[in-house]
Amino acid sequence: MMSVVGMGLLLSSCVDLDSDKYFADRTTLESVFEDKTQSEEWLAYAYSFLSQGNVEVGSKGDTGGTGPSWNPFCFDDDMFYGDRDNSPGFGSIGNADWANYNSFHEGNYDENISQGTWERCYKGIYQASVFIHNIYRNKELSADRIIEYRGQARFVRAYYYWLLLRKYGPVPIMPDEGVDYTDSYDDLAQARNTYEEVVEYISSEMIQAAKEISAYAGGAYKRDEGNIGRPTVGACLATRAIAYIYAASPLMNGQLANGEHPAGVNANAAEQLRNFDGKPLLTLQYDESKWARAAAACKDVMELGVYQLYHHAKIDVPSDWMAITVEPYDDGDFSTKNWPDGYADIDPRLSYRDIFNGTVSAHENPEFIFGRVNNHGGIHNFSIMAMVGHALPSSLRGWNTHGLTQKMVDAYYMQDGTDAPGARKEWGEGDGSERPTGFTTSAQIRNGDFPELLVGNSKTLGANTPMMYVGREPRFYASVGFNMSVWENQRDGTVSNRNKQVSYYRNDGNGYLNNNFQYLRTGIGIKKFYNPNDLFTSNPNGDGSYGDCVDKPEIAIRYADILLLYAEALNELDGSYQIASWDGSTTYTISRDVNEMKKGLRPVRCRAGLPDFTAAEYASKSALRSKIKRERMIEFLGEGKRYFDLRRWMDAPIEEAKTVFGLDVFQDKAHRDDFMQVVPVTTLSAVFSDKMYFWPISHAELKRNKLLTQNPGWTYND
Repeated sequence: MMSVVGMGLLLSSCVDLDSDKYFADRTTLESVFEDKTQSEEWLAYAYSFLSQGNVEVGSKGDTGGTGPSWNPFCFDDDMFYGDRDNSPGFGSIGNADWANYNSFHEGNYDENISQGTWERCYKGIYQASVFIHNIYRNKELSADRIIEYRGQARFVRAYYYWLLLRKYGPVPIMPDEGVDYTDSYDDLAQARNTYEEVVEYISSEMIQAAKEISAYAGGAYKRDEGNIGRPTVGACLATRAIAYIYAASPLMNGQLANGEHPAGVNANAAEQLRNFDGKPLLTLQYDESKWARAAAACKDVMELGVYQLYHHAKIDVPSDWMAITVEPYDDGDFSTKNWPDGYADIDPRLSYRDIFNGTVSAHENPEFIFGRVNNHGGIHNFSIMAMVGHALPSSLRGWNTHGLTQKMVDAYYMQDGTDAPGARKEWGEGDGSERPTGFTTSAQIRNGDFPELLVGNSKTLGANTPMMYVGREPRFYASVGFNMSVWENQRDGTVSNRNKQVSYYRNDGNGYLNNNFQYLRTGIGIKKFYNPNDLFTSNPNGDGSYGDCVDKPEIAIRYADILLLYAEALNELDGSYQIASWDGSTTYTISRDVNEMKKGLRPVRCRAGLPDFTAAEYASKSALRSKIKRERMIEFLGEGKRYFDLRRWMDAPIEEAKTVFGLDVFQDKAHRDDFMQVVPVTTLSAVFSDKMYFWPISHAELKRNKLLTQNPGWTYND
């Protein structure tokens, strides 16, 4: 028993062991784990550290009185956070308080914030480890239930390592058998494992967890509504696949150091991350087989036959809040077939929108693999609620500060899958065309000139809409709160306030006001996660909800991610590989097979209402790589993927250093043409340095562990 309990001294790095305080009567581990209720409470406590600093989708700031979430990952070159830039001492723009977490800024860091997620992960690892080593004592649970519970604990322990790896890079793997707390402090110190060692540990643990979870039929592949937040076999395999993708990517796989790389990218950045003995912690030599390994792991998830992309049926009869379906582009392919082979009978906009805004629950969503959800109706996802509150216009009682960059708007395709005219011209990219100017007119609306005009009061476009936003793909209208877009506002008791166009002109209600920080810095809002029935109030209700906002699950892993990662991994291959499935039941042939890549890409494009990529694009590795990166940028807007994608691809030095562009928000409605001019946004600076690939390890943690090396570019002491 000593070795197991003593493990906490190293795992939590001298943090108070909450497990010792959790049971008031100080009962022994033996008696705790002999009791069914207390055993289940212990497991639930191990899960509890996935909250606060370990949320993956949401806003910075307070999470309903439970402490700061400080999640920067939904904000990058696509989406900005503008709430606190006029508040001195609290992460103001140009101030260093949160700088290294906001990809637009750089500077010193708040050690308490940085350390919070590190401590929470290792405390969670400790709790799960104690459970794994003691649940066998239970006398009330069936044998298969004990095995399944052990699998859940094994999953969450490996998942904490994944969260650490993604943020900090390689970290120490704690001995599973524990350590003797009577050893000297110097003997307890442990160096960081290599990135590959941590990934392989996660992989082996997730495979074992999947086998253990499958021992209990009740939740092996699909959890019931009351337990949807608990992991399944699919969650184990999906986490393993994502970890393998990261290990195969350029930053962790020496890819750019051995070939061509863009100007401005330090291809040798990985060499700087080493232990004190000089051992490299990231792989320095490129190994193509890692992409094949990752592709096979994605295929393991696909072959389960459990998941598919969510879709919403086509709407033929509109209501006050539900618009008829805009016919997707007639591509002669998807347009001729019904789902899942085509989009003839679905509504692509609703198929995408409803995944995130609470219309479809995690339990009802066939795309949901793992996330933090409201299992029992009493706990709300504060982080996503806060993000919705920051994104909602002032006229909908929101804080009106979260928004999108022009780069994000330019990423979205037109309805036919072509680039928007004038896109990316400010960066010297694109086809050199000019952006559309002018605005829709009432006469055009009456004549039905635009397919986005929908019957009834509910529509995505109305009169006076900038032509820049006409004719875009369905995901654009599900995600972008552009100037003069329609917000349904169905919860408002005043019918006349519903289905209103929201403008961001200066002095026009939701636009810039002198000495008021509540305006969109780029003049472009975000609708993703917004539900037509959301009506925000800043003070949480007694049940933990925000006003009348619809509760929304945090989807950390969804099937679209696995599909796009599968295509990405296959695209990088030149050779062919034979790789066994996760359970050894079959062997996959993994190569750059176009038909296989289409299995990953076509479903996502089809659900989005867009045509498939061309044969020429599939034939070119570099062209398809660019398309996949852009697809991920669009598909996963605001989901915390882009931040890490840019780092693993080593694209961050280029993409995050580009000038941030938006609209001229200082122009009023009388000068609306000037408002729509794309201009640099000087209040959102853009910068990236090599030290921003990974978060800094806190000074306190470095002092506790003499073998722990700091991430490159960050300091060892105050």
